[in-house]
Amino acid sequence: MSEIKVPDLGESISEGTIYKWLVKEGDTVGQGDVLAELETDKVNLEISAEEDGVISSILRQAGENVAVGEAIGIIGSGAGTAGAEAPQSAAAGKPEAPAASSEAPEAAAPQATAPASPAAPDAAAAGTAALASPGARKLARERGIDLGEVSARDPIGRIATADVKGHGAAGPEAAAPSAPAAAAAPAPVKPAAASSAPQEEGKAVERKRMSRRRLTIASRLVEAQHTAAMLTTFNEVDMTAILDIRKRRKDAFKEKHDVGLGFMSFFTKAVIGALKAYPLLNAEIDGEDLLIKKYYDIGIAVSAKEGLVVPVVRDADRLSFPEIERKIGELASKARTNTLSLPELQGGTFTITNGGVFGSLMSTPILNTPQVGILGMHKIQLRPIALDEERSANRPMMYIALSYDHRIVDGSEAVSFLVKVKELLEDPEALLLEG
Repeated sequence: MSEIKVPDLGESISEGTIYKWLVKEGDTVGQGDVLAELETDKVNLEISAEEDGVISSILRQAGENVAVGEAIGIIGSGAGTAGAEAPQSAAAGKPEAPAASSEAPEAAAPQATAPASPAAPDAAAAGTAALASPGARKLARERGIDLGEVSARDPIGRIATADVKGHGAAGPEAAAPSAPAAAAAPAPVKPAAASSAPQEEGKAVERKRMSRRRLTIASRLVEAQHTAAMLTTFNEVDMTAILDIRKRRKDAFKEKHDVGLGFMSFFTKAVIGALKAYPLLNAEIDGEDLLIKKYYDIGIAVSAKEGLVVPVVRDADRLSFPEIERKIGELASKARTNTLSLPELQGGTFTITNGGVFGSLMSTPILNTPQVGILGMHKIQLRPIALDEERSANRPMMYIALSYDHRIVDGSEAVSFLVKVKELLEDPEALLLEG
């Protein structure tokens, strides 16, 4: 018998949410089989079986938060479980114990002692609490429930959150943990929604739980606005030269490198050139110090079904145009199929986001903390531009926006950075000179 535990999720992640179980109690599984999917702040991970056996118990249900190293289920040996536990039963003088007695005597002892030994309630409660998950102990404290009175469904006597919820229900429905869980879930948010229009009688409303990633995105965006002195400056770029290069070279580029020539490689190269000229945009604040980074790991914001993610193109300054396009394509594909790894999302010194693919004409991007700069690209649109005092022409123009942390980047430096990006994009040959 072994526990199904939450694996190590990476240096910056200490907990996750069970997204869904792919097995149920009683299912036979083999080593390496995927048992559940875990949702974290950044990616979804699969939890696999470490040995062959039968799912004897599921301790934590879909939607529950779990910590790294916490047991969320039990894998038993099926029909052989009783035989494996038989020596312990024999040692206790119970060789004829039926299948129901195959539970470890040590686990069952605290439950049996609690009602039978009123003289030692503290010891019994301590023994039961030791077998309860952290979430179960917290819920029991909040509801004023004595864990010694809670019945566990787990074969080894471990008390899960669902057991505490079931104990708190009244009547015969107490045995069905899903009912009280469903009834209790909306309770915390009812006061906030009580005055909203959807609560009116006859009005349709759907209550949907926010995913862990969406909650994290919301938290980080609010944190960025609360912790950084964020300002945004704007400029516009004449995209004529880049569009001309793409028109003339895209077929040969595709044939030679087996990847399309998009806009992101131009913008990535232009950003790197500007970061080299204005290095404070490639820094971060660490207490009272500045960490000015001498490498260029560029984050590319990608919109996926589960929410925005920012995979990182490592050492982008050392990559060629086709290598940048290929890497961005790979990361974007992984983001949309939810197969990004944690290392591909960690770090990053500066971020580029492209709202233009959705038709955005202008926006104010929010910093991807602890970074101090983010560049926003927008829709390319034909606009009349004055060429001189007497002439004008329709040109493909794009607004670009730089949001920056004013604590370490002055306005003049931010404006100069954006002007540098504009100059490099309007003169693409200069990107080659920038390296």
